[in-house]
Amino acid sequence: MAPLTWQELEALTDFKIDTVNGATNAQSCLRLFGFTESDIRVTLYRDNHAWCPYCQKIWLWLEEKQIPYRIKKITMFCYGKKERWYKQKVPSGMLPALELDGNLITESDDILIGLERVFKPLEQSMKDPAVIKLRQLERLLFRAWCTWLCYPTRSSKEEQHHQDQFIQVVEMVENALSSTPGPYFLDQFGTVDVIFMPYVERMNASLYYYKGYSIREENPRLAAWFEAMETRPTYRGTQSDFHTHVHDLPPQMGGCWPNDKPQTLVNQARVDNGPWEGLPDVTYPEPETSRTEALQRVLKHRTNIIRVNPADETLFDPAL
Repeated sequence: MAPLTWQELEALTDFKIDTVNGATNAQSCLRLFGFTESDIRVTLYRDNHAWCPYCQKIWLWLEEKQIPYRIKKITMFCYGKKERWYKQKVPSGMLPALELDGNLITESDDILIGLERVFKPLEQSMKDPAVIKLRQLERLLFRAWCTWLCYPTRSSKEEQHHQDQFIQVVEMVENALSSTPGPYFLDQFGTVDVIFMPYVERMNASLYYYKGYSIREENPRLAAWFEAMETRPTYRGTQSDFHTHVHDLPPQMGGCWPNDKPQTLVNQARVDNGPWEGLPDVTYPEPETSRTEALQRVLKHRTNIIRVNPADETLFDPAL
């Protein structure tokens, strides 16, 4: 059977999304939520590919609050040269950055505090004592994850020690989640959930792949929290998959070091080669439009896909 031509493929999809007023999505450069451009007071500077966890935190907050904003996308240091115009605006080059009424703010926590002053908190304030305590727990979890994932170990004993340290902090997170009547960190979804999600999402992926450990499958409170978060279209619009995370994290983190457990090898093969159904990255069903969306994205980017492939174009184009 002869491969379909690009024109024939184009006839098979009419997938479109409203990037401006529709559901949360990574393709947007403008979000209005029914407002007009004259209402915009915020510009978010984030990474090109929606891989930066600190950018995801601000992005999710803005989407939940439905604050109209512009998005300008910047190269992360670990993936290429920073744009000159951005370095002139933010000499450090750090992401995210945010302009609010013409004033530039960097550091994600400072950005949230600045947004709260103008638009009010997302349920709970960053400076609420209960929030501060949980913010400290999130940083403790982050450090335990980095210690286990990002440093080579000299022995199986040291590897086990780092794992035990991480699991000890995870138990503290489980206890925090169990102290509320619902699935979130406090009585209602809010600031704390936005703060925890970016890195816990990456922990879920990276430890499954590099350590053979599944946060979501081994911790019932975190599993319930993930499921609750996935009911929110805002979060689902920012969420990534295991394959993306495990391969974009090493440049960001300075390396991710696998152990030699059999389960790790099984998990790596599954993430890289499938089957992907049932992976503990998401629990909601595959959207009915997933195939037409995938085709639309390939059609949109096919020139670049062909250009960067090392194979001869006359061979790769029909294969694609």
